Amino acid sequence: MNKAETKNFGQPDEIRQFPNGMVEVVKIGGATVGRAVLKPGWRWSTSLQPVAKTKSCEAPHFQYHVSGVLRVRMDDGTELDCKPGDVSLLPPGHDAWVVGSEPVVLVDFQGMVDFAMSL
Repeated sequence: MNKAETKNFGQPDEIRQFPNGMVEVVKIGGATVGRAVLKPGWRWSTSLQPVAKTKSCEAPHFQYHVSGVLRVRMDDGTELDCKPGDVSLLPPGHDAWVVGSEPVVLVDFQGMVDFAMSL
């Protein structure tokens, strides 16, 4: 990091769209940060698994949850609900879906480098 920088999700470097959702990506200071907007009905195993072609999501995530409820089920069966104000750390090996009628908005500081890249 050689200089101070600022970027805004209002002008992302990239937008990745997929069924029932999208990720706005900014690249700053050598890092990739993504803001995901996931609509009701979004589920990793139906929206992205067919493209990823893995049993479950293999991206690690370090996320701040802005709105909505995201339910996560780890491959070992552990489930947790991520709610507004939560910070979550999710290792590879999980499914996730939107709970309820409010869209999920989250900011991911780790797992968006390749997330939904092949769409």
